[in-house]
Amino acid sequence: MLPGNIYRKYLKHNVFMKIILLFSAIAVVTIITFSYLMFKVMSEAAVQRQMEVQKQAIESVGNYIGGKYESVQTTMRDIYRDNELAANTSYFLEHPYQDYVNYRLDRFYKENSSPTDTMTYFQNKVDDDPDIRSLILYSADQQQLYVYNSRKQFKIISTNAVRSFVPDVMYPQESSNVSGSNIWVRKTVGLLDLPMYSIRMPINNEQSLRNIGQLVVYFDTQKIWNSLASSKENLKGSILVLSGDGEVLFDSSGAYYGRKYPYIEQVNSVYDNGVMEEGMTFTKLTQSQGGFTVLSAVPKRDLAKTYRGLQNTILTISSICILFAILIPSLFISNFAKRTHGIIRFTRKVRNGDLAARITDIRDDELGQISKSFNDMLDELNLYIERVYKAEIKQKQTELVALQARISPHFLYNTLEVIRMRAISQGAKDVGEMIYSLSVLFKSLVQQKKIYTLKDELEACRLYLELFRIRYKDKFSYTITADSRLDSKSIIKLSLQPLIENFIVHGIETERFDNRLAIDVAEEGNALVAVITDNGKGIEPERMAEIREELEKPEENGQMFGLRSVHSRLRFLYGPSYGIEIESRPGEGTSIKVRYPLREGTDAEDV
Repeated sequence: MLPGNIYRKYLKHNVFMKIILLFSAIAVVTIITFSYLMFKVMSEAAVQRQMEVQKQAIESVGNYIGGKYESVQTTMRDIYRDNELAANTSYFLEHPYQDYVNYRLDRFYKENSSPTDTMTYFQNKVDDDPDIRSLILYSADQQQLYVYNSRKQFKIISTNAVRSFVPDVMYPQESSNVSGSNIWVRKTVGLLDLPMYSIRMPINNEQSLRNIGQLVVYFDTQKIWNSLASSKENLKGSILVLSGDGEVLFDSSGAYYGRKYPYIEQVNSVYDNGVMEEGMTFTKLTQSQGGFTVLSAVPKRDLAKTYRGLQNTILTISSICILFAILIPSLFISNFAKRTHGIIRFTRKVRNGDLAARITDIRDDELGQISKSFNDMLDELNLYIERVYKAEIKQKQTELVALQARISPHFLYNTLEVIRMRAISQGAKDVGEMIYSLSVLFKSLVQQKKIYTLKDELEACRLYLELFRIRYKDKFSYTITADSRLDSKSIIKLSLQPLIENFIVHGIETERFDNRLAIDVAEEGNALVAVITDNGKGIEPERMAEIREELEKPEENGQMFGLRSVHSRLRFLYGPSYGIEIESRPGEGTSIKVRYPLREGTDAEDV
């Protein structure tokens, strides 16, 4: 059904439906707006809570790594504060290992005591911290690595600059920082390829302040998980630890460890949080002293999970509210609409002559009072009709019956038959045929049939054309073509005959001997199409334009009654897809196409 038809059928003249739609629209818009605002506020709160969880997680990781960094710094401070230990450490790094052993023995015998031993000191540090994988002392003068590990093993590894990259890696740096595990150092000391991060600090001679080596401590990256134990269940996305140059030291998702973080420029460009290109929300915590950054990266879809349950709840509640906001007023208004339609149906009964009808509405509201007023009015009207008009109506009915008897169709048929027989008896056979066709045509037009079919209309057309075939003798011929299967299709009465009459009145040329008219009926999809074609005078283009414009006008002005009658009835009954189409060329003839709906025989419409 077209939108225009829906509007005319359900809305144009239905004030209660308009009220329901208006109220429903206001209620729906209000509920949706309120739900959206509530969802917006609550979802932002949920996201904020999640970001607090992420922030607490990166603070825990930052505090953990910062603690390790502080412990390494404390180790170096303790060395510098202990003069004996500082002197031993300087001698240890500036001389060969055997000289250091002899040096320690000489001190032991001379002083008859056991001052703090550098090797023992660092081994104790390894033993005290289970998170340390390896502690390495590098001697710049000797180009040697002194390696301690958690299994109480001590190694001395020579790193000659000609054969190794370690001296270049251990080149003195100005400040200490947290970084990744250098591949050359790790291979040299035989560390397994496991997740690790390192804290590196320079070692200077306490007297000359000259750099004599480096302290590198390798920590187990997996131990960082211990700092996330309290927030692990509520954690979203991934937690990363980045070195100063963007290398990933720890990644809870395992995607970027050991690689340069691809979004490091975006991370460095903001102060504490932001959004990456792929919809990733990140929060960062930078430890300037250790030179590392702890980063929380949460994809947009993971953040959406925090309020998905809230979203479903709000949608469910909103849907229920909308349902009740529409259903309850609709039931209330529908009750009034039902009573109002009952009053309307009652007035139609009265208009059709049923003055005995009464409205059975006993309520005391406005509609009930209207119903009571109608009933009282009908009671008074019936009394008035009984007293004044009933006698006059009976008189008029009597006169009408008498008049109908005088013009009885049987009288007309009998009269035409007498004239026809007289014409035949006088030798005017063609006049008799014309009178016979006229009599049958008149009978078919006057007779009221409940179902009017294509066969009936084509027969009426044949009788009409037969009159003029006899009238013009050899100057006019016609053909009617239609599949017998279409005979039972229902069409409106007098929808083809007025179009044929147009040709007889305006198109036929009496001086010609080849005037022809053809009626062809066929089925096209869901439509029944009749095409009337002639070879008459045709229509000039200017007049053709006027005819088409006149057919599309909403109101008749008295012109082209036959064409307008057929076209308007088809449009009114079946819609704009049906009606007539005219094509014509001057001197070549005219073609009129008539479209009907394809329907089996039903009660005939009469407009």
